[in-house]
Amino acid sequence: MKIGNVALEKNKAFLAPMAGVTDLAFRKTCKDFLAGLTYSEMVSAKALTLNSKKTKSLLEKHESETTFAVQIFGNDPDIMAEGAVIAADLSGADIIDINMGCPTPKIVSNGDGSALMKDPKRAAEIVSAVCNKITIPVTVKMRLGWDKDTINVIEFSKRMQDAGAAMVCVHGRTREQMYSGKADWSLIARVKEALSIPVIANGDVFTEVDALNILDRTGADFVMVGRGCLGNPWLFEKIHCALNGLHLNSEPSVSDRLDTAAVQIELAQKQKGERIALLEARKHFMWYLHGIPGAKQFYEQISKLETLNQMYSLMLLMKEKLRSRG
Repeated sequence: MKIGNVALEKNKAFLAPMAGVTDLAFRKTCKDFLAGLTYSEMVSAKALTLNSKKTKSLLEKHESETTFAVQIFGNDPDIMAEGAVIAADLSGADIIDINMGCPTPKIVSNGDGSALMKDPKRAAEIVSAVCNKITIPVTVKMRLGWDKDTINVIEFSKRMQDAGAAMVCVHGRTREQMYSGKADWSLIARVKEALSIPVIANGDVFTEVDALNILDRTGADFVMVGRGCLGNPWLFEKIHCALNGLHLNSEPSVSDRLDTAAVQIELAQKQKGERIALLEARKHFMWYLHGIPGAKQFYEQISKLETLNQMYSLMLLMKEKLRSRG
């Protein structure tokens, strides 16, 4: 399938944009395990227009990312359009995605993210302004609505399509729900029925069976994986196999988990420096070891890692202690 002149990956499972998570190193790791379209962390359009070096660093694309989307956020059409031009030029992205789904108080208090679902007119103006400024496809990620009493995703998504959006992604929760409760896949199905552009289904995909089910029940063209791949990039490979009638019998061993984490952190170190990479490594190691019997005894040591050499030494100890249990 193509969006404009962009041919999307054969794997229908896409990596969701996640703030503080989907940096270059994590995206490359997921790509190694057959993730389809990868997304940057969400990037402030305003910060880009103000020439923020820190913000611009989020735009770096890995050579393995044959299809890459940069997600921007903001609520001013002109600033969003200007930021989109900068993001596209600096990143070499294939797609610019507009965040209209982030539910965090810091974002919505400024009128960004899912707050835009309360103002469909402004949201459409943003999409139109961005589409008029760049030549690559523009997509939108949204929720079902602000709360259970104002679910407007069907009409909202139509307006985004009319404004020029080439694809939409729908997370099956309202902003009020944040990440609690159960995602409503039935409303994603209604969006798919209402639109002529491709739709990505998002919400509660933690296994390959979940991926098959959400695609079947919604009729969506693609599935987006967020929390389900944290510490579990192998999920993309499992989904790809499941969609092609194959099955992966083996689960990653403790050594596989730790080695994959180490390669990811090493790449992060090259991009961000040792101190930042090791600070961020703490949460990633926790995710990679989630559910491994006996792993909790190492959490305190993981939280104190300051050098790669310390990381390597701790990994050897963990492999020795956890191998028989993982």
